[in-house]
Amino acid sequence: MWKGRNQEAAIEGTAGELGGPGIWGPEDAAGLLARASLTIMFPWPLPLGSSTLTVLLGALTSLFLWYCYRLGSQDMQALGAGTRAGGVSGGPDVCSQAGPRGSGDPGEGPRAEGLVSRRLRAYARRYSWAGMGRVRRAAHGGSGQAGGTGVLGIQRPGLLFLPDLPSSPFVPRDAQRHDVELLQSSFPAILRDFGAVSWDFSGTTPLPRGWSPPLAPGCYQLLLYQAGRCQPSNCRRCPGAYRALRGLRSFMSANTFGNAGFSVLLPGARLEGRCGPTNARVRCHLGLKIPPGCELVVGGEPQCWAEGHCLLVDDSFLHTVAHNGSPEDGPRVVFIVDLWHPNVAGAERQALDFVFAPDP
Repeated sequence: MWKGRNQEAAIEGTAGELGGPGIWGPEDAAGLLARASLTIMFPWPLPLGSSTLTVLLGALTSLFLWYCYRLGSQDMQALGAGTRAGGVSGGPDVCSQAGPRGSGDPGEGPRAEGLVSRRLRAYARRYSWAGMGRVRRAAHGGSGQAGGTGVLGIQRPGLLFLPDLPSSPFVPRDAQRHDVELLQSSFPAILRDFGAVSWDFSGTTPLPRGWSPPLAPGCYQLLLYQAGRCQPSNCRRCPGAYRALRGLRSFMSANTFGNAGFSVLLPGARLEGRCGPTNARVRCHLGLKIPPGCELVVGGEPQCWAEGHCLLVDDSFLHTVAHNGSPEDGPRVVFIVDLWHPNVAGAERQALDFVFAPDP
């Protein structure tokens, strides 16, 4: 066994013994094979300054680390673009629509749809598409008005459209039985909470604390959750409603599509045709005060609220709201909660919660 400099001496010695300096014949083959079978150990570690192999490995490692950094940075930029560009604004009432600065803005719509697709694909690269067939088709095939419309063109979500999701303007209450029964059993407590925060809605007095500015004439709202974020002061003022929200199983409480609160519509107010931001949610309307002359039309189908009962609405369909009653009838008041569509799977909910998480 030879090491270091002895290696060269050993090779030279072998050549000399076999027939002079580098001259040997077939008769010397047996001796040459015997010498070659000896183990030769190279010095370790290899000298960094003189080893071409070490320099090459170091360069390749640096290049690989740089590539991983760039790939991770691009994914995080896509996932963390923020709700300012692709998030959801507005509250629970149909007069406040979701989307990038309002889903009706034609300049923002295509950019928001592209952002949604990029963020969904970035999420899948970091995790998996497993169990998210509809979300994958939405990401690759586009979303909203550009990517797909629903039944006969009357279902036009402004931001995210999940294809092949069973759709109807009104969803049976049994589809969300637990949450519907919980809200209906909480009707007395929620109605008391509204009485504690209510005002005359005349518009002549300053807006009380907690109430949002009217988003349309005669349309007021007080939000407990807005775009997936809890409003602590309003929740403390409405303990019964907040307790009911905490007990719901399908409330979109960690998603910018999720809102909850009181919606007030004054007599004579009318909200023309609109579509919500996504068909992945269902809006639960709990009637609190329903005077005569109130009407809700979704996808061409008219319905009306009933006090103490829930109405499940897919607001991605074209819908209008009207209060045709007289001033003596008083306002229409409903408590609205955004729930997951009953056919959106758990993996799909997890992905959309991640992609549409509210700003910290």
